[in-house]
Amino acid sequence: MVSFGAPVDFSVTHIKIRNLNKYYDVQGHRVHALKNIQLDIPQGKIFGIIGKSGAGKSSLIRTLNGLEKPSDGQILIHQHDLSKLNHAELIQLRQRIGMIFQHFNLMSAKTVWDNVALPLKVANFKPAEIEQRVNEVLQLVGLSDKAHHYPSQLSGGQKQRVGIARALVHHPEILLCDEATSALDPESTSVVLSLLKEINQKLGITIVLITHEMQVIREICDQVVVIDHGEIIESGQVWSVFSDPQQHITQELLNLEQLDLPFELRDTPDEQFTHTILKLRYQSELKHAPDIKQLFSDDVQPIKLYQSHIDSIQQHLIGTFVVAIPHQNQQVIATLQQHFFAIEVLGYVRPTA
Repeated sequence: MVSFGAPVDFSVTHIKIRNLNKYYDVQGHRVHALKNIQLDIPQGKIFGIIGKSGAGKSSLIRTLNGLEKPSDGQILIHQHDLSKLNHAELIQLRQRIGMIFQHFNLMSAKTVWDNVALPLKVANFKPAEIEQRVNEVLQLVGLSDKAHHYPSQLSGGQKQRVGIARALVHHPEILLCDEATSALDPESTSVVLSLLKEINQKLGITIVLITHEMQVIREICDQVVVIDHGEIIESGQVWSVFSDPQQHITQELLNLEQLDLPFELRDTPDEQFTHTILKLRYQSELKHAPDIKQLFSDDVQPIKLYQSHIDSIQQHLIGTFVVAIPHQNQQVIATLQQHFFAIEVLGYVRPTA
């Protein structure tokens, strides 16, 4: 089995970012792209960074591999400050950091084998070691039979697996993924995410994954930060952020703002609009799955259920329910509060709802 490096200590902070700021001069204007970023990325975990286009994700990942210099602040990898490394030391560091790109960046005139071997040839590795390493990583990503094919002969998912093999050929400690699945179809995305998870578990490589897709975070990440306008606005374990998003942008990314209800909602009740629409949020450990009959027992009648969704993330169940109850029925609300950690009033409707 392929094995890179020493055993992983999950308690170790692999990447530490302190007071990181990045400014760009754009057409005479100073743009503050990263604002006082504070971040600890643990060794051996899959760490997700999510945000909308222009949020600062790409600027952040480019500072992590030294392609961009911070305007101020520190980035420490195993306590080595990137800003204090000379050119030769930075090149050595980059060999310990693999990079996977959105659009693969393969050389069309070279075979799969030669694309993967290229970083080692540039670094003047011996032919025998190049042979061993390239064959090793092609087997790991399931492309040994495509070694002598050209990129034009591959599917998008296969091209990205070549990109992953090339990123692994230096036996890196860290793998940076910049929108690695956004150019792929759903089936190829699933294959690539499964491969990244396998690499993390087998090799203990720390993976930092930049994306704008919450589903990608949900599938494989251990922890997540949400970035917006250059600032980290929310962070935590994936199940925790998904179950109780604090920021509006996080709710948008989770599509929690989208309601498809068969009636008109009013902001205030009156004689006609006398039923209250509530959003109820539930979370528990997987081993303590909820008894739906208990959640909505006879004590909370009358109640009407309009939407429901329960998901399983990181051994936790996360549920959302949209219900209607008679307005100002405090007994019903008090009973619901025993089972749901958050209750939000969405609006009011007619009693026929």
